[in-house]
Amino acid sequence: MTDTTVGTTAGTTETTTGRTLDTTTRTAGRGGAGRLDYVPVQASFRRNGGIIPMSLRSVHFVMPGGVDDRSAPSGGNAYDRRVCLDLPGFGWQAHRHPVPGDWPRPDAAARDALARTLRELPDGAVVLLDGLVACGVPEVIVPEAEAGRLHMVVLVHLPLGDETGLDAAVAAELDARERAVLRAVPAVVATSEWAVRRLVSHHGLAPERVHVAAPGADIAPLAPGTDGVSHLVCVAAVTPRKGQHRLVEALATVTDLPWTCSLVGGLGHDPEYVAHLRGLVRDHGLQDRLELTGPKSGAELDAAYAAADLMVLTSYAETYGMAVTEALARGIPVLATDVGGLPEAVGRAPDGGVPGILVPPENPAAIAAELRGWFGEADVRRRLKAAARGRRAALGGWAGTAQSLAGVLRRLPTASGRAA
Repeated sequence: MTDTTVGTTAGTTETTTGRTLDTTTRTAGRGGAGRLDYVPVQASFRRNGGIIPMSLRSVHFVMPGGVDDRSAPSGGNAYDRRVCLDLPGFGWQAHRHPVPGDWPRPDAAARDALARTLRELPDGAVVLLDGLVACGVPEVIVPEAEAGRLHMVVLVHLPLGDETGLDAAVAAELDARERAVLRAVPAVVATSEWAVRRLVSHHGLAPERVHVAAPGADIAPLAPGTDGVSHLVCVAAVTPRKGQHRLVEALATVTDLPWTCSLVGGLGHDPEYVAHLRGLVRDHGLQDRLELTGPKSGAELDAAYAAADLMVLTSYAETYGMAVTEALARGIPVLATDVGGLPEAVGRAPDGGVPGILVPPENPAAIAAELRGWFGEADVRRRLKAAARGRRAALGGWAGTAQSLAGVLRRLPTASGRAA
């Protein structure tokens, strides 16, 4: 099992959207003092008052085996990678333990590998487990948690049963397995206040055991866009949960408007859905106006955002929505579904302005109506763009995410049986 120690606070930028039980990840170095002149001061960007601890405690971070696979980008994976870089600034050196397997429903070999990874950790070790790996295998996690040998925290990126398109019986089974795991460990971390409330109410968890560590955002140069109105970008894995078919259906009803649209995201998570989406595009005759680009990273993803006048995300379920804050970090307004943690990600500018439009899920007519408003009302566009720039300056950085996680790790029990 690979055990990689991450002991650097280098400013590597990791941006993502999603995970499929999610999506476009980029890694872009922005080194050099001259490159940072455009960056406003970000909320929560503190490392213990500017002092980096000289002595670091260790946290063993168990994560999916594909965490570094750039061909299948995932928001959860990018979150995991990024917090490993920033945790040392708050006193914790992250030792990464990627475990290969088809999570959250692994085969016997993957379960055995996870069990062996945990078994080989030293007594009293602090262990942070990605929920995609941990929550589907209570037969592995619960005995370890009950033994009290390890101090375990589960990081939930998306409740397993919330994935769109699951068979009802499979969703119910995953939900029950997740409940058993989360009730057994002393602490749980979620990525939004909404997700905390969801886990507490749905799984019957004690509120004091569930904590939030929202994803950060790296401020980027303002996106120049195209003509200020017509180019739409959706950055998300092409999967049923991201709901791109609803966007296509909406766009098919506003072909009189001069829009173009790029769907930027992985195409390998659900080939059947991708084929269905391509068929919809052909059936509506949108091939010349709507492109499935596949995943982009680095300069290519930067260019996709730079060309965007409006970010569109039509998900059925999101615990936060990292693509939203990636867009806002460039001053791009957002049109998104009003689900889960997306309203938190959209947020408000310091003056109270809202940098996005929220619409009900599963409602192409509502999406189409808001697009007509976007194209037809210059005042609406000006207001949204001003709010997006205000929100950009107020976004929390990834150091705040790591600081929140470090706080949870510090409060873990020092003796068996005491809750965080």
